[in-house]
Amino acid sequence: MSKTVDSDRHHEKMVKRKELHDKKMAEKSADKGLLIVHTGTGKGKSSAAFGMVMRGITHGFNIGIVQFIKGPWQSGERDVLLKFPDQVEIHAMGEGFTWETQDRDRDIEVTRKAWEKSKEFIKDPAINMVVLDELNIALRYDYLELDEVLEALKNRAPDKHIIVTGRNAKDQLIEIADLVTEMKLIKHPFKEQGIKAQKGIEY
Repeated sequence: MSKTVDSDRHHEKMVKRKELHDKKMAEKSADKGLLIVHTGTGKGKSSAAFGMVMRGITHGFNIGIVQFIKGPWQSGERDVLLKFPDQVEIHAMGEGFTWETQDRDRDIEVTRKAWEKSKEFIKDPAINMVVLDELNIALRYDYLELDEVLEALKNRAPDKHIIVTGRNAKDQLIEIADLVTEMKLIKHPFKEQGIKAQKGIEY
C-alpha cells in the first residue's frame, strides 16, 4: 500500500471519527455539579482530587477542603493551597489512621468535627467545589452515619462539585455518584522494595 493511499484512508477515518465525536458532544448539553469518588487500593486518589482543585483555581472556583485523616502529616499540597487564601479554605482535621491513635472514641469525635466543617462547605453557596479527603476511611470504620452523609451529598446545590477520596468506598456512595474512579494497585515501592514515603510523591 502506498503512503498516499494510507494517508487518504487515515484522513477519511479521522473525518468520520470527528463527525461522531462532534455529534456526541452536541447531544451533551447538561451542566451540573458532580459527585466524584476516587477509591481503590492504588496510589493517586487524593493526588487526583488535588489536581482538580488546581484546575478549579484557574477557573476562579472557591474551594473547601476537609482532610479526615491526614491532620498531623506534612503535606506539600496543603502548603501550595495556602498560597490561595482568597479561593481555598483547607482544614486538616484528622489525627492519623486509627492504628496510630488507638482510641476509637477520640477518632469518632475528631471525625464528627471534620464532618460538621464539611457540611458547612456543602451548604455554603459561595463554595463551588468541596474535597472530602479520606472520607471513605471514616465511613469504612463507621465513624459517621452513612445515611446522614449520603443525604447531605444528595442534597447539595445543583452546581456544586464534591470529590470524595479513600479506599473501600461504600456501595451506596458509588451508586449515587456521577463519576467513580478506582485506582488499582499494580506495584508499590513501599510494599515491594521497602522504600519509604518520598517527598513530592507521597507528601
